[in-house]
Amino acid sequence: MTRAPDEQRVTLVRRSFSEGGSDETRKMSIKAVIFDLDGTITQPYFDFDAIREEMGLDRNSGPVLESVQNMLPEQRKNAEKILHSHERRAVIESKLNPGAKETLDALCKAGISIGILTRNRRSNALAIADKHGLKFDVVVGRDEGPVKPDAFGVLRICNQFDVEPQETLLVGDYLFDLLSAKSAGAVAVLLTNNTQVPDFAEHADFCIENIRQVLQIVEEYRIQNKGISN
Repeated sequence: MTRAPDEQRVTLVRRSFSEGGSDETRKMSIKAVIFDLDGTITQPYFDFDAIREEMGLDRNSGPVLESVQNMLPEQRKNAEKILHSHERRAVIESKLNPGAKETLDALCKAGISIGILTRNRRSNALAIADKHGLKFDVVVGRDEGPVKPDAFGVLRICNQFDVEPQETLLVGDYLFDLLSAKSAGAVAVLLTNNTQVPDFAEHADFCIENIRQVLQIVEEYRIQNKGISN
């Protein structure tokens, strides 16, 4: 797999290829990559503080989805209408993160399965794929089962791809992405989008500044696997 000429070195947060992880894990190549949607494939869009305010929630009330689920029926109905409005607008105004399409194309050409795991609705992920000409092999949204940070989505996608979680990268820009990866036994990759590395980076196996660096991780696993096999 060819590396981008301007690609920087991937930052190893916890795991190196010679240390950490089981021997069995280090022998595996990456066969699938699961991506978060907003902030990972697309540029960050949602202003959750503004969404909470519109729903009548306190800014410190916690994640929006969980707050909505705990509402009384009538309040929940109104809150879901607000959330759906923001999500539809996010699709319409969506812009890809730099290098996203090229990275997906390169993974596809390398025979690596591509999944999307989002706390958004599956239909919105498919709409973004259609708008930007992207190909996702599997999409799991909040309608399919427990949302991140639960391991459900990661395990479901791995099962559909017939791959082990240890053979799978999960790439995202938030804590819930990393926690769901670790709970499932997948490799957690934090995308910082060239911003300051957050405190929750300690949960990541790799920390990258741009999405193109996913290709470098896949390649380094391939080289490490080849070295162990020789």
